[in-house]
Amino acid sequence: MSDTHSIVPPDALPAVHTPPGKDVAVELVGVHKWYGEFHVLKDINLKVRRGERIVICGPSGSGKSTMIRCINRLEEHQQGTIVVDGIELTNDLKRIDEIRREVGMCFQHFNLFPHLTILENLTLAPIWVRKMPKKDADELAMHFLRKVKIPEQATKYPGQLSGGQQQRVAIARALCMKPKIMLFDEPTSALDPEMVKEVLETMVSLAEEGMTMLCVTHEMGFARQVANRVIFMDAGQIIEMNEPEAFFSNPQHERTKLFLSQILH
Repeated sequence: MSDTHSIVPPDALPAVHTPPGKDVAVELVGVHKWYGEFHVLKDINLKVRRGERIVICGPSGSGKSTMIRCINRLEEHQQGTIVVDGIELTNDLKRIDEIRREVGMCFQHFNLFPHLTILENLTLAPIWVRKMPKKDADELAMHFLRKVKIPEQATKYPGQLSGGQQQRVAIARALCMKPKIMLFDEPTSALDPEMVKEVLETMVSLAEEGMTMLCVTHEMGFARQVANRVIFMDAGQIIEMNEPEAFFSNPQHERTKLFLSQILH
């Protein structure tokens, strides 16, 4: 997708200073994953600081989505270590639950419950998982619907909303769990072009508030404006990682240069 979705000037976002080691939000060390014979992740090493915004790009099948889905155990890695918010990810279901409470995820497809209203979609997890009283959950849900600029849709059903609105509901739903980290897996790729901008604007406002974010996307305008670092993956490996300015103006790896030449033109 072209670098056309200009949202905010890059200098409108606050600088994020790299904090000390104890402020690591997510760390992957020597992570490998196979699907049968297929080696989908190969020796992934990544450290994400609190408040950092990481954009992950690369061709289809490069392992981008698999990597972020491993962070909240939607996919299981077979080798290496993943630590999220100080908790090591193991087969212990209690630990997996702890991590999922702190990690919000927004997918390519919205995964809203079609038989529930927008408000009910947002309050389900706070009421059942966080044991929040319904009145408080309703207030929280309305707060986040206002944040994503669609409070007037609260009583409607998902099928009555546009794709862009549904994706903003999905983001608001994740925020209702008050996550410390947000994972986005190609959140705009299923949307019509005119709906992309409204979803990206919602994500920009999250970035401005200092949310730790890992985002798989081909929206290079968003990467330039919001990311602290851009990662390029290919064939299950991190090929290149750099600050946006250097990543786009001076890519080091031939594979990165080829990818950028295809996606930016």
